[in-house]
Amino acid sequence: MMVISSRSLQLKDFRLIQSIHETGQLGLAAEQMAMSQPAASRMLASIERLVGGPVFLRHPKGMTPTPVGETLIRNGHNLLNGLDQTLREISSVSEGLAGTARVGSVTDGSVAFVVPAIQELKKTATGADIHVDVAPSDVLVEGLFRGEYDFVLSRIPPKYDKRQLEVRHGRHEEICFMARAGHPLAQAPVAPLAGLASCEWVIQAPHTPLRQAVEAVFVSAGVELPDDIVNTTSMLVMVAYLASSDALAPIPRQVADLFVASGLAGGLTTLEPEEKILVSPYFLITRRNVMMSAVATRLRDLVYAAMNRSAG
Repeated sequence: MMVISSRSLQLKDFRLIQSIHETGQLGLAAEQMAMSQPAASRMLASIERLVGGPVFLRHPKGMTPTPVGETLIRNGHNLLNGLDQTLREISSVSEGLAGTARVGSVTDGSVAFVVPAIQELKKTATGADIHVDVAPSDVLVEGLFRGEYDFVLSRIPPKYDKRQLEVRHGRHEEICFMARAGHPLAQAPVAPLAGLASCEWVIQAPHTPLRQAVEAVFVSAGVELPDDIVNTTSMLVMVAYLASSDALAPIPRQVADLFVASGLAGGLTTLEPEEKILVSPYFLITRRNVMMSAVATRLRDLVYAAMNRSAG
């Protein structure tokens, strides 16, 4: 029994066989392969020596495959299609049309910049696999250093060496309060700090930047902070609690506007505090000297462009 090594037949051999099958003529197949007919004839003869018999039967009107030829055509078709698909995927990945991007963000950044950037990216990169986490800054930066994220929108906790990071464009979160639409304070255009402090709050835990920013404004104004507080980082818990009580939630304006304008949480509204509340800025952060995939780079650039437009 003749044993044919998989290294004996080459891709160009399968392409010639496929071309002869499609055209039925050696001359037309040679033209399709951009080679001379004598060269195609020699290549076919070499293939037939390797497989131990004819691949095509010659007729006055053309060439038809033998059983051996049919086997080569069938399997060669699968092989070439698989190769072409592989090359298309490689091209898509290298052009940022496919591949994986992993992003972490604070809440405001995810709503204001990450989501619109993903939507813009997906107009052309339908094969992209995007992962987004929303978390506190210490979790995000730790994940960035562990390689869990390509980039993050985050503050930089003090314990990290900023020399290892590439930091772009700071953005403040402006805070408003969210409550159910029938809340007693919802009728006034501006809510006094004392009135806000007299209500129950649903808010992030102590020592988080948002909590610190809110407390700083109230303390600076000489207004006592509320005693009745529910601590949570869960947006779902917050919305459910607000919808069924007279509690208030300090929340980034971008997030509040999304909930109220889109009706994601029906029956909620925003309250404007009489003093502006700004949280310390977050940044677009990547690790220095770490290569990102093309699709992650495209997404980062779209986020950065959106942040710059917003700043303008």
